[in-house]
Amino acid sequence: MLDVRRLQVLRAVVSSGSISAAARNLGYTPSAISQQLSTLEREAGTALLERVGRGVRPTPAGALLSQHAEVVFAQLSKAETELADLKAGRTGSLAIRYFATAGASLVPPAVAAIRRDYPGVKLDLRLLEPGEALPQVENGDADVAIVVFSGSYSKPGVELCHLFDDPYRVALPKSHPLARKRVVDLGDLADEPWISNEGVPGPCRDVLMAACGAAGFVPNFVMECEDYATAQGFVAAGLGISLVPVLGLGAPQPGAVIRRIRNPEPIRPIHAAVATRSRDQPAVRHLLQVLKDIKTDVAA
Repeated sequence: MLDVRRLQVLRAVVSSGSISAAARNLGYTPSAISQQLSTLEREAGTALLERVGRGVRPTPAGALLSQHAEVVFAQLSKAETELADLKAGRTGSLAIRYFATAGASLVPPAVAAIRRDYPGVKLDLRLLEPGEALPQVENGDADVAIVVFSGSYSKPGVELCHLFDDPYRVALPKSHPLARKRVVDLGDLADEPWISNEGVPGPCRDVLMAACGAAGFVPNFVMECEDYATAQGFVAAGLGISLVPVLGLGAPQPGAVIRRIRNPEPIRPIHAAVATRSRDQPAVRHLLQVLKDIKTDVAA
């Protein structure tokens, strides 16, 4: 195989018309240039230059290799530029997975910031059920997953970055006696009809059940809803109470009031699960910082 550095020497000699000029341009001695050319001719199996007066000119083979060298070095230069852009985070791809309420309030402004500050990064966004996002980071299908996670976690290749805590609030019918309170003890809800707002069992339901267990009761779910807005609609109709995280409150429902909870206050921890291979990408670091900043507006 032809040596790329020797092709560079040949191109310099052909473009300058002499060995001495090429030596000055490349910072070599004329004898070093001559040695490189002799080796390249042995690799090519044919003469590449011929003397003309005090200078040299390429043979047909030398002209051919010089032309190809132009293409090779143009491609190498392009590769170096693209590699620098990739390392600096100006290009590449970023696969993000998220759950529904994060998609409604956190992801849109975060994506807008990435598109503004890293326009060359291609984004792959996908809404998944709470239990599906983290495995995608674990198996390499995603770079970042916004997840609800509590407890300990240790798996190779994945790091959990705590973003913020999302506390629950209780949605009560306006006519409910507890609606007069600013803060409601969780234990006061033990005998209430509960409206579930989780479509499937998962980490959010686990947070609620753990808090209710700490308060000494198991909630009586009389109705199952698929989302927070629907559950609050049923609450407004006087059919029960529902616990909703701050991220999921949305617009106020006529006929319902939202109150804080204590003793204990259920809180779901929001994390970003980040693939270790992706953690140092500038776009990933920027995404995490933006998500942390956004939470002060949506989950204060």
